[in-house]
Amino acid sequence: MGDTLSAAFSVAFHGLAFAMVLYLISVGLSVTMGLMGFVNLAHGVFAMAGGYVLTSLMNRFAVPFVPALLGAAVVVALASFPIERLLYRRLYGGEELDQVLLTMGLVFISVAGATYVWGPLQQPLLPPLWLSGAVDLGIDSFPAYRSFLILCGAALVTALWLGIERTRFGIRLRASVDNLRMAQSVGIDTSRLFMTTFALGSGLAGLGGGLGADLLAINPGYALQNLAYFLIVVAVGGLGSIRGPFVAALLLGVADSGFKYLLPEFGAFFIYALTMAILLWRPRGLFGRA
Repeated sequence: MGDTLSAAFSVAFHGLAFAMVLYLISVGLSVTMGLMGFVNLAHGVFAMAGGYVLTSLMNRFAVPFVPALLGAAVVVALASFPIERLLYRRLYGGEELDQVLLTMGLVFISVAGATYVWGPLQQPLLPPLWLSGAVDLGIDSFPAYRSFLILCGAALVTALWLGIERTRFGIRLRASVDNLRMAQSVGIDTSRLFMTTFALGSGLAGLGGGLGADLLAINPGYALQNLAYFLIVVAVGGLGSIRGPFVAALLLGVADSGFKYLLPEFGAFFIYALTMAILLWRPRGLFGRA
């Protein structure tokens, strides 16, 4: 009984850490797809970029972990402005196939670019001493870095929720997601809102990619290897939703850890089966707009 309880807590702990990373990366994709109606399959590129910036600052320039993490989010957010302005904006309201081709092209360009600059190997994440080792939580001992990841993720999720629910920017964003034409008719500058939201979502993805470098390895194939996970979180949670991707990330993170612990030979089979069952039940996702 003791071993079973310990295993259950371990699965829940590691699943929660994985869920926090998935949410931070995917929530921006959910909002931008729901707001802009843009099929952005290159969202994982911004997460990968955040991981590369973090590891480069730490490993090559000896920048401490926290400043490097903040730097990764800021660099990715700033880099997203010209990408949105020069590439994405040209296809707003366009054919979905064109959007898919553009964003998949960006994915393959990122694979080639990352391989050229950083090489084909995984980038190591060396956490600081205060995040090394294990933390005794009374029930069991868990890795200190993943404990930090859960706390940091919970704080960011709370800040994001407050920002969307309690600020003027959040009110405008929710209004635009609910009814874009009505928001435009009452004077909301949706063009600037699109650009700001895209940068915010990209910055969160970069932050999530940096934080989750211990869970999702930073290598040139990152955006392709993890694309299915990001899309599952968005599809199951529902486009344009803030809480939907969080619930979906929790389901995916805990289920993925549990199934791989109990039945590792089946890989991710049960995750895809669970996703199909949820979408057959609710095609627009758990919290998708009707």
